[in-house]
Amino acid sequence: MKAIPVLQKRLSRTRSIFQERGRDESFDGKLEKLSKELENMSELFLKVKRNKDELLDTLTEVYGHLGRLNRKRLDEEMDDICQKIRHSAHKLLPMEEHQILLPMEEHQIQQSSHSSSTQYNIHPFSLPPINFNQVRERKNLLELSIYLLIYPENAIIKRRHLLYLWAGDSIRELEDGEKLFDELLKLNAIVPCGNGKCPIVNKFKIHPQFHRHFTEEIGSSDIQVPGGRYIQPPFPYYPINFDAYLLTQKKVVLRDQPFPTGACIINIATNYLNIQSQWLNKKMKCSGTLQLGRWQDSPSHHIEVDNENFLEELKDHNGLSYLSLRGISRIFKLPSSIALLKYLRILDLKACHNLETLPNDISLMKSLNCLILSQCYLLDAMPKGIEKLAELEVLKGFVISNSRKTPCKISDISKLKRLRRLSIHIKVEAVIKDMEFESLRQFPALVHLKISWGVSDKRHRDIPITTLPSTLKKLHLECFFGQKIPEWLKPSKLPSEFKELKITGGKLQSMNHDGDMDKWAIEILHLKYLKDLEIDIQILLELFPFLRYVEMKKVSKHPDIEWSSVEEKGKSKFVS
Repeated sequence: MKAIPVLQKRLSRTRSIFQERGRDESFDGKLEKLSKELENMSELFLKVKRNKDELLDTLTEVYGHLGRLNRKRLDEEMDDICQKIRHSAHKLLPMEEHQILLPMEEHQIQQSSHSSSTQYNIHPFSLPPINFNQVRERKNLLELSIYLLIYPENAIIKRRHLLYLWAGDSIRELEDGEKLFDELLKLNAIVPCGNGKCPIVNKFKIHPQFHRHFTEEIGSSDIQVPGGRYIQPPFPYYPINFDAYLLTQKKVVLRDQPFPTGACIINIATNYLNIQSQWLNKKMKCSGTLQLGRWQDSPSHHIEVDNENFLEELKDHNGLSYLSLRGISRIFKLPSSIALLKYLRILDLKACHNLETLPNDISLMKSLNCLILSQCYLLDAMPKGIEKLAELEVLKGFVISNSRKTPCKISDISKLKRLRRLSIHIKVEAVIKDMEFESLRQFPALVHLKISWGVSDKRHRDIPITTLPSTLKKLHLECFFGQKIPEWLKPSKLPSEFKELKITGGKLQSMNHDGDMDKWAIEILHLKYLKDLEIDIQILLELFPFLRYVEMKKVSKHPDIEWSSVEEKGKSKFVS
């Protein structure tokens, strides 16, 4: 709202004039009070705008749900969808934001009370001790640990985000990062959090003693700068080339801030980014990492840019290796100039809900290792050229539409010999050729596969798969509309290393595999949102005799169940 800054400017000039005439502390104090009221009002308008944009993001997400024509999924999630819309709409006139207009002391009391009631804390005395020297003695462990310092204390962090950041910035292999991550877990530098009883750690927190210990050591190099803070570890002690500019303010204008050559730029808490024209070219000197998107897992962390013009200016930053725009709204297309980033290794576009178009010449990005397009609901075309990205290991959000919109097919990307993770989304208007999914067996290194259906058309109920990739270990089926286990998922047809199955949503009615006498060797099983699935617990145990972990959530009339063979050793199985 323009009236507030205009009024603030007028007030500033008026105060200057009165001060020139002679200082009156009592009257000047009243003008100062008025100034603070205007600042508070400006913050209120900013929050209202952010809430409006959050509602628009919610509606875009609902648009994606409706576009899939998935009646069962809509029926199951309708209450949650309506509640989410009501919640976002209610925040347009948020009663809780009235506390901004309260006196500062009262506002701080309310804010402190809210923070203490919602923040989840790990008590340091309930955790095993950390061997700091063991971390410090190994350069690669110390290096990954330094990246942990960018996150706020007590934050819940996704494992994949940390690994993408580390691998993208340090030009390392993701597999190496996985091993280092497991070692930090064993040393208790990081602790599982938010994973339930599942043995696979996808979310974690930094051990509070570990975070404080290393934060204190580099405290002298933590400098407050416009828009956030700048971290530069003391290099004699840390022989690691890492420094970072962290954006920590809610609204940041990137205009005059000069950045040191090679510094990471990482969005920690900024919701509104105003990137001025030519800032990237004049002030930012070939940073290896530009993470403007969110690191938080929750979509409630809304991020918006004033416009997408800054993307055109990235063409001159050949040193860029990691670019994240995750969760940013108002980005409608990626310009062709992005394809000129020949050393870019990781491009994260997850949950860019407005994104409609990718560059046609994406094949120029020869170094691309990870391309993440999940939850880009308006994206309905995969450009030709993805199959030429020979270094690609992670491809998430590959869309199957009609042949006109999707010239790149599964048979094309089966040429990617290094691809380890693949997620495929079948859209409403999808046209699948008879042998299209047969190409899956040709992937020589595929470990994780996800297939999601955005359509309930009976033509796509049974996709024509004969054999899954021989290297596959994990499969996730989302909104699968078959009523029984398909032939290609029966025990005798699965790869020998296959250990994890996840089925969420859909019309599955039975887990029986008639005619196949083998037992599933699956160790980790997730069954969620399957209201039609009728299965007896005893039969489940017979079908899956090697289970180490099982999660059942909203399955038929069964109570929600989570069980782990490690945590529940000696107890009866499946205690809800």
